[in-house]
Amino acid sequence: MNICIYGASSNKIKKIYIEKTEELGKLMAQRGHTLVFGGGIGGMMGAAARGMYENHGYIIGVAPSFFNADGILFPHSNEFIYTETMGERKRILFEKSEAFIVAPGGVGTFDEFFEVLTLKQLARHKKAIALYNIDGYYDDMVKMLVKTAKQGFMSEASLELFRVFDAPGILLDWLEKYEAKEIRVEDMKNLPAK
Repeated sequence: MNICIYGASSNKIKKIYIEKTEELGKLMAQRGHTLVFGGGIGGMMGAAARGMYENHGYIIGVAPSFFNADGILFPHSNEFIYTETMGERKRILFEKSEAFIVAPGGVGTFDEFFEVLTLKQLARHKKAIALYNIDGYYDDMVKMLVKTAKQGFMSEASLELFRVFDAPGILLDWLEKYEAKEIRVEDMKNLPAK
């Protein structure tokens, strides 16, 4: 399965985030999955790629050509696709992936998560979306999404479009057993009852 991992490029983060994402990459390689990622050598991106590379996994990197400078991109991808823009990069990451894992990250990662979640709400895809909640990183985001639904800004059904995991093995078990279901846009709308 082609699995996209979104996540931080920063190395100025707690060691546990790096270690747990390397572990995820290692398990993905051992289970025969392909990593699709944003091509970076640092942070979550680099950690996932190292875990894959050290365990002979197949890696597809995607990054804008203006990122192509020494020490920024992971040098051991099996395929590397250069794009002109960040928007094109996101489109290719989306198109090449069968599932999405959102590792800890900043606003770029949040943007990627909310884009694939929104597209799923709109029935533009049925792919699995998992938040990799290392060290409780996404606890507050999940609480905010629950609050958003409870206060009527989105439907409760939208909360079923993704899952939250803190253990990489259980996360991959879920992805491997995931069955895409039809999404009815009507069910995702938070319209008043007639």
